[in-house]
Amino acid sequence: MNTSPRQKILIVDDEPDIRELLEITLGRMKLDTFSARNLAEAQALLARDTFDLCLTDMRLPDGTGLALVQHIQQRYAQVPVAMITAYGSLETAINALKAGAFDFLTKPVDLTRLRELVISALSLPAPGGTSSGIDRRLLGDSLPMRNLRKQIDKLARSQAPVYISGESGSGKELVARLIHDQGPRASRPFVPVNCGAIPSELMESEFFGHRKGSFSGAIEDKPGLFQAAHGGTLFLDEVADLPLAMQVKLLRAIQEKAVRSIGGQQETVVDVRILCATHKDLDAEVAAERFRQDLYYRLNVIELRVPSLRERRDDIELLANNMLKRLAASTGQLPAKLHPQALEALKNYRFPGNVRELENMLERAHTLCENKQIEASDLRLAEGNCNPDGGVPDLTQIDNLEAYLENVERKLILQALEETRWNRTAAAQRLNLSFRSMRYRLKKLGLD
Repeated sequence: MNTSPRQKILIVDDEPDIRELLEITLGRMKLDTFSARNLAEAQALLARDTFDLCLTDMRLPDGTGLALVQHIQQRYAQVPVAMITAYGSLETAINALKAGAFDFLTKPVDLTRLRELVISALSLPAPGGTSSGIDRRLLGDSLPMRNLRKQIDKLARSQAPVYISGESGSGKELVARLIHDQGPRASRPFVPVNCGAIPSELMESEFFGHRKGSFSGAIEDKPGLFQAAHGGTLFLDEVADLPLAMQVKLLRAIQEKAVRSIGGQQETVVDVRILCATHKDLDAEVAAERFRQDLYYRLNVIELRVPSLRERRDDIELLANNMLKRLAASTGQLPAKLHPQALEALKNYRFPGNVRELENMLERAHTLCENKQIEASDLRLAEGNCNPDGGVPDLTQIDNLEAYLENVERKLILQALEETRWNRTAAAQRLNLSFRSMRYRLKKLGLD
């Protein structure tokens, strides 16, 4: 006999018919429901009891569902919240997701969609309980990496679309996979696709599938990437490389939660969480009209930035040693060791290719080194990417301290601007400067 306590759902809506519909549906799922007619009643119930999920209407007599989402995030972060909004209120739903809502439903409520949402929300792991799994794959103890792990843990508890930004080789696909693996869709497919690697003439077939005989060479029915990812996560890497025509079709598939294969007569409902990434500046792509603004808003509900290796130099030794151990294990040899000068050279290197470049570099050095010790010369670092200011300057070579410091400052600002494709706001964030301070320095140094 099953004596485990039934899970509790808090329903917040001022319409009796909606409350009754939700109570009956969830009661049939063997769940206990508690109802509130307004924000004050909901807050009182939350203070008295413990809930496993909250379903709230957006418009309440004494406030908004958004205020309730924020209240729960601050005081009861373990409780997922789903927002119920009027049909077509996309902006409201996006604001709820940004505030921390797990997901949203539109009125009239689709009961099949409601049941799927409830099952998904109730299968969430406890907050903070996934960190060890993240730690094993996402190495690094620097402040940027600790912050990134916290963000992954939080985003895994949401169904919001996430735009993962960062430079090539920084680990964006790993971050996407971790968000998937720590969330309620972990047992379902994770389907990564490099949008820049699919020929434009095959794109629609790859994404949505095709029916036998729908075009020359279609010798059998083939499901697309959306169908393959049903119930799980579709990761669109290098999404900025999608041609405009395909962007229109992708937007419709995301909005309608349905796709039609080439040659098909009916649409197929698909349930996927969309994660996307690109090394390009999507804001700049939108401004240049190479990327649709409406698609950008659907994909970039929440942005998660993956730090470059230059921003986490303290992690280089840990990463390098771990990579060398894996290389040795794959060849059945003892791991090579980094000479102190080699490690110092790595810490002063700019790493335009980030973690991927470090891994390739060490694999080459591991093969070429003598006596299982990697010297600085084995790394074959490109001189143009070495940091000449990495060590303490020779004071005898400095005639004017103010001019020297201005020169260092100019180099750092130019480097940040180049790495962010001259996006001043992003460069200021990278240097931990306010935008006003950045603007002042640009003017002072003649870079404005």
